[in-house]
Amino acid sequence: MSASSGLPPTLVGTGDLFQLLRDGTPRTRGELAQLSSLARSTITARVEAMLSSGLLEPVGEAASTGGRPPTRFALNRRDRVVLAIDLGASHASVAVSDLSGQVLDERTVVSDIADGPVVVLDRAAAIGVELLAGLGRLPADVAGVGIGVPGPVEHAKGRPANPPIMPGWHDFDVPEHFGRHFSGPILVDNDVNLMALGEYVTSWHSTPHLLLVKVATGIGAGIVTDGRLLRGALGSAGDLGHVQVAGAPADVVCRCGNTGCLEAVAAGPAIAAKLRAKGLDVESSQQIVDAVSAGDIAALQAVREAGRDLGSVLATCVNLLNPSVIVIGGKLSEAGEYLLAGVREVVYQRSLPLATHNLRIVGTSAGSRGAILGASAMVIDAVLAPGAVDEYVAARIA
Repeated sequence: MSASSGLPPTLVGTGDLFQLLRDGTPRTRGELAQLSSLARSTITARVEAMLSSGLLEPVGEAASTGGRPPTRFALNRRDRVVLAIDLGASHASVAVSDLSGQVLDERTVVSDIADGPVVVLDRAAAIGVELLAGLGRLPADVAGVGIGVPGPVEHAKGRPANPPIMPGWHDFDVPEHFGRHFSGPILVDNDVNLMALGEYVTSWHSTPHLLLVKVATGIGAGIVTDGRLLRGALGSAGDLGHVQVAGAPADVVCRCGNTGCLEAVAAGPAIAAKLRAKGLDVESSQQIVDAVSAGDIAALQAVREAGRDLGSVLATCVNLLNPSVIVIGGKLSEAGEYLLAGVREVVYQRSLPLATHNLRIVGTSAGSRGAILGASAMVIDAVLAPGAVDEYVAARIA
């Protein structure tokens, strides 16, 4: 047996072979042999192990070249399910997906993040159990759990790190607590990172460098480079809401304590304050979007100006990171082209021509489901990694 996986020597590397089937494309043993350069007997042994474990399933036959038609195999996406959770300041979204990332059922409820980690996490777990029961599944069928929270996270430990709007959450061991309800890996990340990953896997998989910007009550960014999230040393990469905007009034104080931050001049509360000063009864980001949709001139101008402020910071990001696409998400992205126009105006003016040559600045395609889709993708990437597959197959065929 292999000391690392518990697999017999002939089956060590089964997880590596499985990576050729992760995309869901059915393949025959012969096709796998050509792609992997492994011996046909090795391919047969590893495929049989994955079939026995439930990880693969037969999906029909290929055209015969003489004799019995060869069988094709593909990922059994129904083998296990993934629980994906998006915790916002005032909501909790919980979804169950299969191993291909397809959402099978989901629910969103009002939930105050300030209720604290125990209350909020137990509430999400209870919803997860109910969704599983409705699908005829048990908690034991959950391969892993992905959780997004509205604050910085030390991803390796799954602990929030000084989150400004999450009282009581700092350094709370989310995986340990949630592990009382579900087994498998429990992965925690900032919600904007998961939004970026959700956009990437659903709409921009052929684009290796993506920057997603969430514009709502706060402003943050998620960075995908070479298909992977860039989190930084302590998980705070992408916190551009606290970059100072050139020319911002010195008396504009941000909730972080500094003055002139992007969030303090261009996020929802800042725009709403400007509109109230002009006589509009506006409090929330949704009301700003509604005013834009109604054609209110002051709202149109304020949103476009916020886009320009955002663009002034993103121009630096473009020169530094050279993304292929910038996706604008969050509630204020629903203002559509008015926000995007302001961003484009400044980014294309102030970024280097080479950096903007093929740059696209677009609105979100995943919308409010981005973090859920990203949480699911994060877990799937972990549980279908080569080492994880080896361990799973070893446990199932033991």
